[in-house]
Amino acid sequence: MVNSMSTAMQVALQKLFSIMPFLFGIGFIAPVIAQSMALLGWDAPLGMERITFGLLIGSAWGLYATIKGRWI
Repeated sequence: MVNSMSTAMQVALQKLFSIMPFLFGIGFIAPVIAQSMALLGWDAPLGMERITFGLLIGSAWGLYATIKGRWI
């Protein structure tokens, strides 16, 4: 019983960590981009909100990092 719970937890953590770069892109990079744009007084293109633009860039960058396995 304990071994099966350990294995299930291990599988769940592996799945979570496999998408961690994507979550980092959404949860950290996107707000940093939005706050940096606000600090510099820049507007987002195409009439978007700054956070929307940050989410677009952050999620794309995080997805790239998840697929390729590296950030650059």
